[in-house]
Amino acid sequence: MPAKGSTLLRRGIAVAAALPLLTLAACGYGSDKDEDTSKVAAEGKKLSADTVRIGYFPNLTHATALVGDQEGLLQKELGGTKASYSQFNAGPSEIEALNSGSIDIGWIGPSPAINGYSTTDGKGLRIIGGSASGGVKLVVNPDKIKSTKDIKGKKIATPQLGNTQDVAFLNWIAEQGWKVNAQSGKGDVSVVRTDNKITPDAYKSGSIDGAWVPEPTASKLVAEGAKVLLDEADLWPDKKFVITNIIVSQKFLKEHPDVVEAVLRGSVKTNKWINANPDEAKAAANTKLKALSGKELPAEVIDPAWKSIQFTDDPLASTLDTEAEHAVKAGLLEKPDLNGIYDLAPLNKVLKAEGASAVDDAGLGVK
Repeated sequence: MPAKGSTLLRRGIAVAAALPLLTLAACGYGSDKDEDTSKVAAEGKKLSADTVRIGYFPNLTHATALVGDQEGLLQKELGGTKASYSQFNAGPSEIEALNSGSIDIGWIGPSPAINGYSTTDGKGLRIIGGSASGGVKLVVNPDKIKSTKDIKGKKIATPQLGNTQDVAFLNWIAEQGWKVNAQSGKGDVSVVRTDNKITPDAYKSGSIDGAWVPEPTASKLVAEGAKVLLDEADLWPDKKFVITNIIVSQKFLKEHPDVVEAVLRGSVKTNKWINANPDEAKAAANTKLKALSGKELPAEVIDPAWKSIQFTDDPLASTLDTEAEHAVKAGLLEKPDLNGIYDLAPLNKVLKAEGASAVDDAGLGVK
């Protein structure tokens, strides 16, 4: 287990206040927590729990949950145990809900998962599966920026101080040999922390010159005339890096392993359906987004955004470890002990039953 306080953020930032520092910012749909009570009644044999409470972001990188919810694919595997869904706009809210018992299982980004595990001394959650890779781009004003060298001296937005994309951009900046104060965002590049839902307006007003952001924000900017300068996937081995995990509270995993296995089975089958039916899956995700937000994404946004995301059951554990190292290198995080953050035994059981290959925890699994 991690040593107590092993991930205290530097410069005196309190953990409670710093949770946003290590969160995957959502794209601005819905409220912080939006309970979905419109699910059809569960049918079939009930498992060990009457209800499983599932959280996710109304975000394309959480499309496994969006589609699994919309199409009833998760509910189908749960039988008589009802799936109750809540939507979140930020990682801290979802981690808080998991820790308080308001939800049992959630789709979430790597940074809040790391923070949620570490700040509970390894007792709060486990990562039990993967969901998505990719879907993050550096998009820029083509009139001001022609090449990566032109980023120096410009104002580039990231979703939030210390969030997954912010850490990735700070690491990329360091690799160019440029200097930026991670806390203030000032230096050879001005890193402007901007909520995704207002980033397009900031771009239109000229207050930023570009952004390192997840989908669909990147494609929204492109629709406003921005150009993709870099796809983050190109910086990773095999062009894969974790953007969305599945987490579960350790208490729920211990008490209801059959329910956890059913959710994972539903996730695996949903990803299989998404990959086999990309157009239908994209439409299903957009239908769910419209139900949650009141409007769907236009084709000029959702089509390129969808193509940049890979849906996978593999949690890509080695890349999560690397992302944590990047946060440490940037000076935003003290080195965390991530041993035990993964429990992939239930997922590998499901994958074996589906005739698929087992996935690896990169040595960070429960012993």
